[in-house]
Amino acid sequence: MPRIAILSDIHGNLTAFDAVLKDLQITAPDLVLHGGDLADGGSAPAAIVDRIQELGWPGVLGNTDEMLFHPEALETFAAGKPALNALFDVIRRMASATREELGDERLAWLSTLPSTQHIEDVSLLHASPNSVWHAPAPDVEDKILEEAYRPFNSKVIVYGHIHHAFIRMTTTRLYINSGSVGLPYDGDPRASYVLIDGHEAQIRRVEYDLHREIAALRRKGNPACEWIADMLSTARAQMP
Repeated sequence: MPRIAILSDIHGNLTAFDAVLKDLQITAPDLVLHGGDLADGGSAPAAIVDRIQELGWPGVLGNTDEMLFHPEALETFAAGKPALNALFDVIRRMASATREELGDERLAWLSTLPSTQHIEDVSLLHASPNSVWHAPAPDVEDKILEEAYRPFNSKVIVYGHIHHAFIRMTTTRLYINSGSVGLPYDGDPRASYVLIDGHEAQIRRVEYDLHREIAALRRKGNPACEWIADMLSTARAQMP
């Protein structure tokens, strides 16, 4: 099986992405895959989409990717969570700005991303087999992981979405969350990705210039720049 690097949840953070690209020169994987959520949220959504296309990395659809070319997906998700209306209002404004920057061709490309990638004994998806919007939390019991990914036969399951990197071996297979390149929520502000070598894996954490990315966000006039800056600095999810 090839040595595989998987990068997920870049969220438009070009500063973190460039740092990870430099680290990939050191780890030298045979194949790089992306786990979706490429553009929305950072200083350079269009640049990230363009770079991923140029690199030709296979990947999967994330929920914020879907939200950009299919806004109704966010509304369906938000309808079941009325207590979070303030959060969704900010997400809508941010998505609108990202959508405008990306333009029709990039949005059309996002819409072509598949839901899964299978490389020999590794299966990659953004969240869960039935939804790009729902995924198991990092501290769930093994039986919940097993049930969520029962449709897959692979010995290694990799997903993103929760922005919290982990590697866990159950009695049946290896479960990995690759964490987030551009917006970690696990208390470690460094970019995160996973390197898989056979049935062994390691989480790579890569330092980058956090202050540079925050400054770029502010220059860009991102509608939620201060909220995102707080989450980048703390590496924790929080309400706007």
